[in-house]
Amino acid sequence: QVELVQAGGGSAPAGGSLTLSCAPSGRTFGGDVIGWFRQAPGKEREFVAAISWSGGSTYYSGSLKGRFALSRDNPKNTVLLQMNSLKPEDTAVYYCAVKDQPGDWGSSAVYRFWGQGTQVTVSS
Repeated sequence: QVELVQAGGGSAPAGGSLTLSCAPSGRTFGGDVIGWFRQAPGKEREFVAAISWSGGSTYYSGSLKGRFALSRDNPKNTVLLQMNSLKPEDTAVYYCAVKDQPGDWGSSAVYRFWGQGTQVTVSS
């Protein structure tokens, strides 16, 4: 059974930083992509970034590239989302997910397994 356990998040002032982690388990993920999405109140789920589990290739939402960075902690089998220069509009619930279907890395439709979600709140 595939499970994704998220950690991190919380509150930060504008301009601050937070790190989210995602630890997938339940099978091997060598050919998969781990993606991050976020959903703010009253808004649709939005793509943030994604990383290939095996090769470390990354893909970012154009509006977030430069402030957010994805990496893998191989010994811990964890994906880290480093969020810098946070803005109040970054406030949302953040989700990680496993993409194991062909298609656009930025489309939530190709992600099948989802983490529990982590609240990030940025104050002005």
